[in-house]
Amino acid sequence: MSSFLDYISLSWDHVLELAIGHAIVVAIALVIDIVIGVALGVLVYRRESAANVALAITSTFLTIPSFALFGLFIPIFGLGYLPAVVALVLYGLLPILRNTVAGLRSVDPAIAESAQGMGMNARERLLRIELPLAWPVIITGVRVSTMLLMGIAAIAAVVNGPGLGDDIFAGLARIGSPTALNLVIGGILGIIVLALLFDTFFNLLGKLTTSRGIRD
Repeated sequence: MSSFLDYISLSWDHVLELAIGHAIVVAIALVIDIVIGVALGVLVYRRESAANVALAITSTFLTIPSFALFGLFIPIFGLGYLPAVVALVLYGLLPILRNTVAGLRSVDPAIAESAQGMGMNARERLLRIELPLAWPVIITGVRVSTMLLMGIAAIAAVVNGPGLGDDIFAGLARIGSPTALNLVIGGILGIIVLALLFDTFFNLLGKLTTSRGIRD
């Protein structure tokens, strides 16, 4: 334990730099996932066959081993941020899409009909009634996606992607050396801390952006 604490005190700047890179690549992928996942969910939630196809395709992405996917992306996207972001977007879509569809379908049809009776068109009902009511379910999907991407982002180190995976793989490559365990533990703990910070942020965001009537 003392050895690890000494390592952290001496390598704090390095670990922080990797953690910032890790957070940025996950944040970029999450923003893209939220835009695509929510938009796609809105398009398909009323059509059962379309929703099933969209969910089946995004589910398939999760069955692809991450090492294999990153390897396949090297000749297409090269190394660095781009293959990391593209892969993370694919892996993070399903929870957001699934929860968007589930959330919108959970809205009581009577509420939508009442809004229609008040003169709201379909777009107004979606933006002012359905999406706000579905938002707590959608934000839960975002939180699940965040946890998923935090771990997978570490594997992006195999394509020179940013993040704490650099230290984890460096440590695994030096198994048996005095610094190996410190590198691996430092990377793992960094990812855990980032995951907790992101989850806390989205939890607070969900509470702040959900109307009091829904929360109660």
